[in-house]
Formats: sequence, C-alpha cells, structure tokens
Amino acid sequence: MAAKIGHKIISQLSATNLWSQIPTSYANLLARRLRNMTMNILVAGGSGGIGRGLLESLSERFPDAALHSTFLTQKPEDLPMVDWHQLDVIQPEAVKDLASRMDRCDWLINAVGFLHTDDKGPEKALRSIEADFMLEHFRVNTLPTLLLAQAFQKILRQSDSPKFAVLSARVGSISDNSLGGWYSYRMSKAALNMAIKTLSIEWQRTIPKMVVAGLHPGTVNTGLSKPFQANVAAEKLFTPRQSADYLIRVLENLQPENSGGLFAWDGRQIPF
Repeated sequence: MAAKIGHKIISQLSATNLWSQIPTSYANLLARRLRNMTMNILVAGGSGGIGRGLLESLSERFPDAALHSTFLTQKPEDLPMVDWHQLDVIQPEAVKDLASRMDRCDWLINAVGFLHTDDKGPEKALRSIEADFMLEHFRVNTLPTLLLAQAFQKILRQSDSPKFAVLSARVGSISDNSLGGWYSYRMSKAALNMAIKTLSIEWQRTIPKMVVAGLHPGTVNTGLSKPFQANVAAEKLFTPRQSADYLIRVLENLQPENSGGLFAWDGRQIPF
C-alpha cells in the first residue's frame, strides 16, 4: 500500500510543473525516498512448507511490504499477496537474472532445503554414504546461499537495514553433535554455517549495517521432517506458520553486532 502511495505521489507531481522546478539531484532523491516507503522482501523457496509459513507471517507482520518469492516447478495459487518468480536456485545465471529484475531488496530469506528422497533417507552409518546423494545435499543446502548473496549484494547494500537469513539446522553444529549419523545433511549444514560466518565477515567491511544469520526452525511438521517425527514431543512439533512466526520475531530483533551467528527459533544462539 505504501509503495503504491509513493508511486502515486510521483505520478501526480510529474503531471504538474512542480516536479520540473525541483533541482535534478533533489528530485532523484525524493523519488527514491517515495519509492522506498515500504519493505521489499524476497523468500527463496516460498512454495515449501516453512517458506509458505514465512510468507504468511511476513504478510501479517508487514502488511505494506512488497513480498517476492520463488518456486521451482509449481506456482502456488493461494498466496495472492506474493509476486512469484520461477527459479532454480542452484543455477547461477538464473539467480543473477532474478536479481537484475528487482529494484530493491531489504530482507532476503533462503528457505530452500534438502534432507531425503522418497527412497533414500539420512545415513545412519558410514556404509550408507553415496557420493551423488551427498553432493546433492551440498548443491541444495549450501551453494544457493552463496549464489543469492553474490547476486543480490548490490541491491541489499542500498537498504537502510538489510538482513540476509538462511534456514540452517542445529544438526549442522559440530560442537552440538553427540548422536552422529546423518552425514550428508550434517556436513552440508555445517558448511552452510561456515558460509554464513564467512559472508558476515566480508559484509561487515563492505555493508556494515547488514545482518547475516542462520535460523534453526525447530522440528516443523512438513514433508522434510515427516519420517522423523515419531519421537518428537507434541509441544516441540511446530506447524510451519508457528515456526515462521518465531523466526520472523528472531530476525526482527537481530542487529549488525549479531551478524554471523546461528539462532534457534527461541532466539538463543547455537554454537557452531
């Protein structure tokens, strides 16, 4: 709504002599300010369980925000407040193309993830490791975050309070690993956490106001976690919307001094 108001004001001023009387430098500044009267948020992977929850939560928390999201094959038809973009996030040129078509981005949240297929689950022992299965984890769980950061850093830099968040996982914490197993998922999420930390150090120099964060959503009732819910207490099994509400609250409260950390749904920092 606010963005529409800003564009309407620009159009009305342009139709009068007032706009032509404003010095060009001030006119350009005013135009940018009017267009920036709302947040622009991109959720990569919004067609997934937690991604959808994030979009629903964001639309209520920031009703004037311009919401963008991506899907891989099937565009959701029941979220009309979202501007959808078809995207394969592991394709560098496709990610760059999306960034080139967006004027602004204040928050970017990567909700893309991979844990298992219909016929193969997380490895319980060393003998179960298969190269292709492991590499797919790194392609989906690790690489897209760097591709998104690379493509969007220019427009994120233009935001007054940019935030770049990624769905990670507690099982990616090396110091928290006391159970073993799940080699591919743990390793790809540990690599993701390193990417988050390293990216935050670079952007601390080049985009000082940036917040980079990994977010652990808890155990969420989605297709990704469905086969592993048997031993989860009812009160610890979140709906996608419930988890999303928690995560948005956490992200809202993070400041540049928190950049580079991994944070759980309850706001507590998880050691790497």
